[in-house]
Amino acid sequence: MDRQVEILAPAGSMESLKAAVCAGADAVYTGGAMFGARAYAKNLTEAELLDAIDYVHIHGRKLYLTVNTLLKDREIDGLYDYLYPYYLRGLDSVIVQDIGVIEYVKKYFPGLDIHASTQMTITGADGASFLKEQGITRVVPARELSLSEIRRMKEDTELEIECFVHGALCYCYSGQCLLSSMIGGRSGNRGQCAQPCRLPYRVEGGKTADLMSLKDLCTIDLLPELIESGIDSFKIEGRMKQPDYVYTVVGMYRKYVDLYLEKGAEGYEVAEADREELLAAYQRRGYTEGYYRRHNGREMISFRRPNEYLNEEKNPEYKMQEKINGNLILSLGKRAKLILEYRGLRTECEGETVQTALRQPLDQDRTEKQMRKTGNTEFRFDRFCVEADGEVFLPVQALNDLRRKGIQELTESILRKYRRKEPEAVKGGPADRIQEERGKLRRQERESLSLMVQSGEQLEAAVGCAYADIIYIDSLSGFREETAELIGKAGKKHKYFLAMPYIFRSLDSRRWDRYYADLEEIYDGVLIRNWESFRWLKRHGYKGEIRSDSNLYVFNRYGKTFIEKQGIGIFTAPAELNAGELQMLGVQNAVLSVYGYQPVMVTANCIRKTTGRCSREEGYLYLRDRYQKRFTVQTRCAGCYNVIYNSAPLFLADKAEEIRRLEPGELRLDFTIESGEELKKVAGLYIDAFIHRKNTAPPKADFTRGHFKRGVR
Repeated sequence: MDRQVEILAPAGSMESLKAAVCAGADAVYTGGAMFGARAYAKNLTEAELLDAIDYVHIHGRKLYLTVNTLLKDREIDGLYDYLYPYYLRGLDSVIVQDIGVIEYVKKYFPGLDIHASTQMTITGADGASFLKEQGITRVVPARELSLSEIRRMKEDTELEIECFVHGALCYCYSGQCLLSSMIGGRSGNRGQCAQPCRLPYRVEGGKTADLMSLKDLCTIDLLPELIESGIDSFKIEGRMKQPDYVYTVVGMYRKYVDLYLEKGAEGYEVAEADREELLAAYQRRGYTEGYYRRHNGREMISFRRPNEYLNEEKNPEYKMQEKINGNLILSLGKRAKLILEYRGLRTECEGETVQTALRQPLDQDRTEKQMRKTGNTEFRFDRFCVEADGEVFLPVQALNDLRRKGIQELTESILRKYRRKEPEAVKGGPADRIQEERGKLRRQERESLSLMVQSGEQLEAAVGCAYADIIYIDSLSGFREETAELIGKAGKKHKYFLAMPYIFRSLDSRRWDRYYADLEEIYDGVLIRNWESFRWLKRHGYKGEIRSDSNLYVFNRYGKTFIEKQGIGIFTAPAELNAGELQMLGVQNAVLSVYGYQPVMVTANCIRKTTGRCSREEGYLYLRDRYQKRFTVQTRCAGCYNVIYNSAPLFLADKAEEIRRLEPGELRLDFTIESGEELKKVAGLYIDAFIHRKNTAPPKADFTRGHFKRGVR
């Protein structure tokens, strides 16, 4: 079958990298000392990573570097010096989450492929098409997609599509999780997730269980369907795993991809012994086929914590040598010549002058045996020929030196095609690169205030708030008949923005098509939370104002540039930056959320379905953790996803002076489970603090400062 499918392996160490190559991986992905989403992996030093790039290229493979964390403004200038040596060495691509990093890499590292990480939460062809327009060459879509959604993404974009086939699964849509960040300060967006989802929880009135702990992914039986869906690269998770795990899993997927490519779906069958060996490579919580053929389900959940599993480390030496052909020519009075051939590449080098044999001439068999001693190099001779002109002699040391020289020249010849020259755009050093202006808007007479609402009761209370400049109405609730009627009665006292869903998959896109005319008629603008929504609006020719929410992370000034280029004039500051970092970023043209139960998870799996039955009714239920903290879970059945909110609301009204120093463009209060009366009370506190300049005391009830003070590492 004329079809290429890449086996992409994790490489948390040089040992794992070599294990992956020896087992048949076409490419590896690994992290360096900085900016990777596995901060606690061993990771590679600069010297190791440079060697790794050479190693994979000698063996005809590729290396992708993970730069898939969010970079603060003070960090992003360090990205140049970090990537520069790898770029010159021939790094094949970077895997990226941060839109600012996309902007940065395009500007300073031309020709370097950029792969969109699964952390970017791309869930449809619209999102993938948008990224293609930004120069992305490969998309790693959300793990939650079905085979049909992946097929459509491939057909519509012709981008390279890379999907996970084996390893751990996150409960949350990757990139949309702040749970570890908010409750413990360890951010998944910064590679430091503490995995609180693996801990026990209970729905109020129910039993305690590991409700958010997914089984591991194993798709060995699905490979024909995955390949036929157009997936280009099969990604194996596991940069924290041992080399023997990598070797076993990669080898098994290599074997069965090759089996399918040779015999097709009709001849595809997984041997039971192979399946057992694959599943035994790492035993933790059982296995699932993931979301490829299902949207969610309790069968995917591992409800009980397993006994601690220790994967016995075998520590074998993984070594692979490429076959080369050699020809040694020994002519009396001339320099010895060694010709080496490898995959169509031919090199020649010369050694010492060949002498007349005074006693014992060189024996061709012994000479060949000596030359075949390639030892620890990446090569071994397949065919070797010695051509000797008469009774000649050359010292053994001279033969060894010639072999070493030949292999060195062959290595350099192989690697030369991967090397890059310093591009003209970056010559001159950092001083020429960091000249972006941080413009400020004119100071407003007072802070602009906005309210985000989710219910009719909240909207009615918000409409009565004279100081609210903008009211955001969340998702499809914005199209209820009573909503449009209330907005119509309120007149032009406020601006109204529709906040679109956190997840906007292909079915959502078709469902929302019928609301588009109402959207244009009722609302002054739109708040987007994903790139699918953005491109959907553009496809419809939307002319209103578009703003981005905090989960389309703008962490640095290059992220601001990226957003501005799309015509998005106002962004919402991310929840994980502290006051000092917000000051450095500049939020004069940004929305700053200063109150509300903040979303900490957006999930395709449904807590209600996991613990009972799907009711297909939007509403709320409540989780308790081991400390009895209460987390609100909102079931958004229209889009079939859950939003889990933090256990305590963000409260910053008493920090008005510190916030004023940031000069944010807009202050936003986000309401979820509050009643209309509670909305009025909270809004009143912020009006007193920011508009009437009164001192405001924090509430007696439980609250959080979020990351306004502490930030994330």
